Amino acid sequence: MASLAKTPDDNTNTDAPSGETMPAHWSEGVPEDSALDHIPGEKGWPLVGNTFRTLADPHAFTSYMIENYGKVYKTHAFGGWNVALIGAEANELVLFNKDKIFSSEQGWGPVLDQLFPRGLMLLDFDHHRIDRRALSIAFKPGPMRHYAGSLNSGISREVAKWEGEMKFYPAIKSLTLDLAADSFLGIPWGPEADAINTAFVDMVQASVAPVRSPLPFTKMKKGVDGRKFMVEFLTAETIRRRKEGGGQDMFSQFATATREDGELLPVDEVVDHMSFLLMAAHDTITSSATSLIYYLAINPEWQEKLREEIIAVTSGPDGEGNPRPLDYDDLGKLELTDMAFKEALRMMPPVPSMPRRALKSFEFGGYRIPAGAHVGINIYWTHYSDEYWDDPQTFDPMRFTPDKVKARHKYAWVPFGGGAHMCLGLHFAYMQVKVLMAQLLQRYRIEAPEGYAPDWQAWPIPQPKDGLKVTFKPL
Repeated sequence: MASLAKTPDDNTNTDAPSGETMPAHWSEGVPEDSALDHIPGEKGWPLVGNTFRTLADPHAFTSYMIENYGKVYKTHAFGGWNVALIGAEANELVLFNKDKIFSSEQGWGPVLDQLFPRGLMLLDFDHHRIDRRALSIAFKPGPMRHYAGSLNSGISREVAKWEGEMKFYPAIKSLTLDLAADSFLGIPWGPEADAINTAFVDMVQASVAPVRSPLPFTKMKKGVDGRKFMVEFLTAETIRRRKEGGGQDMFSQFATATREDGELLPVDEVVDHMSFLLMAAHDTITSSATSLIYYLAINPEWQEKLREEIIAVTSGPDGEGNPRPLDYDDLGKLELTDMAFKEALRMMPPVPSMPRRALKSFEFGGYRIPAGAHVGINIYWTHYSDEYWDDPQTFDPMRFTPDKVKARHKYAWVPFGGGAHMCLGLHFAYMQVKVLMAQLLQRYRIEAPEGYAPDWQAWPIPQPKDGLKVTFKPL
């Protein structure tokens, strides 16, 4: 491994064993190929390695590699070697990161550095801790109550138009963007909506584009152009909020957030955090809500259980047949709804895998992994492994009763990550989905054709290729 001097950047690990130096950037300090010779795996085709096999069917490729090489293997894709660490024990090692071995910044860097640089997920250690604490103000009970009111009114208004056959995915994607405009940005949404939507789609799709340079007509070029648009928009808005004052929306909270020393976050850091959060919330909630709707449509008995629970909590539609809003204080009472959402997240995790970079060498599964190696865990595989789940292909929310959760490995279910990088907005996601269910199930019965099993795009964030064709029938 190349020898590199340590830097004072908080994002580097200062606890390396004697004799080891750590890469300061994801593009530096890559181990020689020979350092991975003892790890089984495949290099794939010349130049492209296993990139196209991975993109074509990532879940099938993972299963193939595990069957042939075990739960620690190497694969060459997207321009370099990656060491896969598979299973709940691997998830715990990497996500809990007790010994500060793994860098999230340098893991996600090759994927997101051109598109979502310096977002919270791309920070490590003290820098990550300080900024996470500053940003957490946006998810305190006061702001969350405000968001709950906005979600109830916005979802109710839109869901009332959904009677009949429709493609759910584009509908919920549009609705989630509108909700983000209100709860996240606090602005009246107009013509910018389409431009924002296009920018985010381009940025997310570019994250796994095989061509990593922003050459003309490539996905990466469209993604980089999308980022430029978002930076200009969010920079102007941050400066305006600081001059004129903001409201209770998330962006205003971020724009005025301070670090431990009382200093405001720099404008460019507010922009990077907000851009990343909008992407994370918009696309992951869209994917998660879509998978829950799908599983409720093909499991009508569970749909009815959730409907009964929601009506018991909200008292059901009013005298004119309009669904009553779900109060913020009643969110915790929807226990079956919570369990059903968790099961949908198990079966279709919005982030199927997570990369990291080893800042120092470590051992796992009988192999020594060198410092500088790119490593990754596979959430999807763990969520379907019969080592942790009975009949994993079956939708069964009862897996998430307290006794079963306690008996299972803590890192067998990790759709929101874990450890210091646990998703900051997970409670917002639960709240939005519960409000959505409360509005939908008090109004409609969700139906799908018999035997309906749409193909899903697996990466970068799952979505049904046909848009999810369902019918909303009034009760």
